[in-house]
Amino acid sequence: MRTNLHVGLIAVVAGLALALPAMADPVLGHWRTAPDDNNNTGIVEIAPCDDRICGTLIEAYDGEGQPMSSPNVGRLIVWDMEPRGGGRYRSGRVWAPDRDQTYSARMELSGDRLSVSGCVLVFCREAIWTRAN
Repeated sequence: MRTNLHVGLIAVVAGLALALPAMADPVLGHWRTAPDDNNNTGIVEIAPCDDRICGTLIEAYDGEGQPMSSPNVGRLIVWDMEPRGGGRYRSGRVWAPDRDQTYSARMELSGDRLSVSGCVLVFCREAIWTRAN
């Protein structure tokens, strides 16, 4: 009986381990930003932050698509995004390096496209990020 219990417990743990990646939030991963005011882009790694979603700039590129040095690499770009289901994220913040401005933001996921929008007072911006391989 003890052997059957151990086998059953191992099967449950293995099943959970296999199911966890499938339950991961679909927005997690690497995203290429849209060109900013300086025509620069970057790769943002979207990851969980407790019960919210955050994003860190991990690579920067100039207007010609060449890697560039940036003091913003390693900096949090997206934080406090609250998953609302159906690919929608609300109540977050986004920092735009090109304008050194922080926006109240939301995101909406549709396949390999992520609409990131934010506002300060009545001034709003929207950009489409694409999933990076």
